[in-house]
Amino acid sequence: MLEYPFDAARVIQKRKSLRRALLADGTPRLKKKIAVLGGSTTSDIVKTLELFLLDAGIEPTFYESEYAQYYQDAMFPGEELLHFAPDLIWIHTTNRNVTSYPQVTDPAEQVEEKFQTELRKFRAIWESLNEKFHCPIIQNNFEMPLYRLLGNRDCYDIHGRTHFLSRLNQAFYDYAQSHENFHINDLNFISASYGLQEWSNPLYWNMYKYAMCFEAIPAFAQNLANIMKSIFGKNKKALALDLDNTLWGGVVGDDGVDGIEIGQETGVSQSYYEFQSYLKQLKSIGIILTVCSKNDHENAIAGLNHPEGVLRPEDFAVIKANWENKDQNIAQIARELNIMEDAIVFVDDNPAEREIVRVQRPGVAVPVMDSVETYITTLDRNGFFEVTSLSEDDFKRNEMYRTNALRAAQQAAFQDYGEYLKSLDMHATIDDFLPVYIARITQLTNKSNQFNLTTRRYTQAQMEQVFESDDYIRLYGKLTDKFGDNGVVSVVIGKKNGNVLDVELWLMSCRVLKRDMELAMLDTLVTKCRAAGIDEIRGYYYPTAKNGMVRELYAQFGFTQISCDAAGNTVWQLPLADYQTKNHVIAVSGNPK
Repeated sequence: MLEYPFDAARVIQKRKSLRRALLADGTPRLKKKIAVLGGSTTSDIVKTLELFLLDAGIEPTFYESEYAQYYQDAMFPGEELLHFAPDLIWIHTTNRNVTSYPQVTDPAEQVEEKFQTELRKFRAIWESLNEKFHCPIIQNNFEMPLYRLLGNRDCYDIHGRTHFLSRLNQAFYDYAQSHENFHINDLNFISASYGLQEWSNPLYWNMYKYAMCFEAIPAFAQNLANIMKSIFGKNKKALALDLDNTLWGGVVGDDGVDGIEIGQETGVSQSYYEFQSYLKQLKSIGIILTVCSKNDHENAIAGLNHPEGVLRPEDFAVIKANWENKDQNIAQIARELNIMEDAIVFVDDNPAEREIVRVQRPGVAVPVMDSVETYITTLDRNGFFEVTSLSEDDFKRNEMYRTNALRAAQQAAFQDYGEYLKSLDMHATIDDFLPVYIARITQLTNKSNQFNLTTRRYTQAQMEQVFESDDYIRLYGKLTDKFGDNGVVSVVIGKKNGNVLDVELWLMSCRVLKRDMELAMLDTLVTKCRAAGIDEIRGYYYPTAKNGMVRELYAQFGFTQISCDAAGNTVWQLPLADYQTKNHVIAVSGNPK
């Protein structure tokens, strides 16, 4: 019910029962505090937003400002908001909250002053909130006005509201581009997509002070939730794609390569061409493409090599084209990629296949793919891959996973695993954080779940505070080998406590598991500790539904367990006096000079 395309009226009608069902389903969820600073009535938006966040694995607690008190709360927060200490702040303003619109008789200088007055107000809000709370901020942009006093001229005349709001929006975008922890909720796009005339029906403002019609709230809430789940690391990572009637029209095994529909010849073939083009763009921002198809492998490869197609076999990190059940192939894809099944979106035109995967692999997202003309919109509106940050590693991710397959193939040729590791010719850069990697390091803390001992999450602002503090020893690890560059794959953050270092975060990307990178990180950590006068490292393991693989990691490192509570949280210690180097296969260097 919460997956696009959804029935908005039914979502609103069933809101209470949906909430009860979500809270009772046993799903482990991140608990997050969200402050809502509204310029209009927000109560029903918040209740609906909660459903989408619960469905995404986030259990929110909300602070809501009093009606239209967004500016006062931002500039002069009271004790309640200060005590609330939000993890994220959302500013819900719309064109109803613009107070200095130009008049057609205003000279240009006065129009400009009104524009600067509005912009100064919002910039003051953002700077005040950032200074006081150091958490991500989401700001609505402005929807276009319901009417155009100047007709079509309204969009370019300096006195037009359309022009004025467009200028404000661009100023908001400029701010977002220069502030990593600031995000735009694209109210302008969602209102246009819904239909501006219905969206901005004056009845809802005049009667209830809603900035949108009641029926539009679910679409708005879902779009907003997409940003929040991305910030908190709940995005999907990979697509498992069917082939026949999904990437092309027809059945390649029956129709032959020449008989499938893809290209520019017909409306249907062009729709498949556009879908493949969209998938190619997703790949370019780091989304992993895989094939999950009931097909002969040779036919699948032939279809992917169709001269009119966009995607080629090398665009896919894994190709499962066989006659096994698709739910089993998805499980195998997850194992080969070293990702969780809940990081995968399964795309298939066949409702029977979708239902089997939905039942057998409950963590996998299974959107309804009814007709090829709606494929792109369905994936886009569901926000599976919402982008709130982009790093160099994102652009190279598919190549990294493809080269992992080459590593696996080479491993099969070795009977001695140690000799295999030496054959990879691995080199690591391990050292204190560099500013250029802060975004990637923050991204890792929010995406890594399996090899993550405490699963502590950091916002960009929090990570910058850690980076600037002398109270911490910080390490990032970047690994390359003869097959390519794996990028930044490991992070350790320890807080100094006298002569003890308390490890608050230790994580590693699963794509470099069993490569001894964790040993190289430990060796460097010990070296850094000794240089800082620290003679003991204390490690912490907090169990989650996903990080069981590192339960005994500290024991394997030679730490001694010193406590364990009823929840399975453990504390470990390692005296450094007699520590011996453990990594013997990776050449390690520090930051480039």
